[in-house]
Amino acid sequence: MSKRSLDPKKVSESRTVMTELIMPNDTNPMGNLMGGYLMRWMDIVCAISAGKHTEAHVVTAAVDHISFQNPIKLGDVITLEASVTRAFNTSVEIYVEVFANDVKGQNARRCNHAYFTFVALDDKKRTPVQVPPVLPLSSEEQSLYEGAARRREMRLVLAGRIKPKEATETRKMFADLE
Repeated sequence: MSKRSLDPKKVSESRTVMTELIMPNDTNPMGNLMGGYLMRWMDIVCAISAGKHTEAHVVTAAVDHISFQNPIKLGDVITLEASVTRAFNTSVEIYVEVFANDVKGQNARRCNHAYFTFVALDDKKRTPVQVPPVLPLSSEEQSLYEGAARRREMRLVLAGRIKPKEATETRKMFADLE
């Protein structure tokens, strides 16, 4: 059994890229990729990213804000890019973006994005375990890292796990607007 490291990890260490070709069985009657298939692929790429960061088995705990900005058509090639934005005690937040282009590499566009939360589990796949911290290096990584605390609080409020008055990061954000 290998020992997991709890040393901070760079965002780049969790970066995971997955590519799929949209086939007829992936589409609805309008020739667009079915949303459920896309969500499945997003969950897979995020789970791989979370596993890389945590060096543990992971389970999906939450999915936030899946946006469907642009349709993905039959014959398109999609690229899903996921990486850890922040680690908490036993969970990690993953940001995933989906890009599409035609099979010739033309008509490139960003189509979707979302935030997934995963909990790391022990080798028996039962008990949550501590996860390594994230080391954001670029300004974009730092921005996603800082926003993760607010997104986490919002998830906890919406799930009824904390009261809105306990959401200090979120309250600070709205106080800045006054």
